[in-house]
Amino acid sequence: MRGRTAVLSPRGAPRELEDLAEKGRLIAGQRVSRARMQRRLIRRARVLAIRLALLVAASAAVAGGGLGLRWMLTSARFAVTEIEVRGAHGLRRESIAAAGLVPGVNFFRLDPRAIEERLESLPLVRRAEVIRAFPHRVTVLIEERRPFTLVHAGRLHWIDEQGVDLGPERRAVTPAAPVITGLGTTDLSPGAGGSPGLTAGVSLLRILLRSGSALLAQISEIDVSRPDGPVLYTVDGIEVRLGAEDWEARLGRLLGVLAQLRSAGEAVTSIDLRFRDQVVLKTTAR
Repeated sequence: MRGRTAVLSPRGAPRELEDLAEKGRLIAGQRVSRARMQRRLIRRARVLAIRLALLVAASAAVAGGGLGLRWMLTSARFAVTEIEVRGAHGLRRESIAAAGLVPGVNFFRLDPRAIEERLESLPLVRRAEVIRAFPHRVTVLIEERRPFTLVHAGRLHWIDEQGVDLGPERRAVTPAAPVITGLGTTDLSPGAGGSPGLTAGVSLLRILLRSGSALLAQISEIDVSRPDGPVLYTVDGIEVRLGAEDWEARLGRLLGVLAQLRSAGEAVTSIDLRFRDQVVLKTTAR
């Protein structure tokens, strides 16, 4: 039999030997080409470069933001130049300035709520609102307390409808409403919170005003010093004891009693309305 055979000899020309062995998955996965390795290294380098750039940019932003904030808080461009006050009649400009609102203050440094609280702590101010308008305008809305009546506590003081002391009255005045008396200086102190006597006097005066009757013009004084209720004094000097309750009905009875006394020409020194369905009169001795 003739056939051609080839003999491998180490002296022959070198050639690549074929790998006839079966490759496992582990071995196949371990063979990574040089080009693939280079691509991985390039990708990692790019990721590191991007992260470094972001870090540098963030640092620059923080530094720049700090400089920008400092400029906003110190620049004359944001100094308050216009201050408008609405609703203030008795409140002085000095009081508003003392609350922290003056021309030249930085717009962004203003604390509207803090200024409102300082203004509302003033006796004359019932409510305050501070409105900022960028870049340098501020409007202040003031609701002042209104004088309601005079009270005598060592000296005459004006109070509002909530019994808040608005300050002493230094002039001689003729009040349009009855004066509340029988109070001490502590009843009008800021920490008193409205003493029972002051609260009773204000409530009784409100009832008189709501009635709209001629009785209001006949009462000159409301004494709240008695433990059993307010005592009224008429312009003629008559003492009227109301008691501690049912004031509206008793004031209606008082109006009728005074009208009967005038028509009868009878003079009395006191009227006691504290008893149900009974009026006790004390006549003038002749």
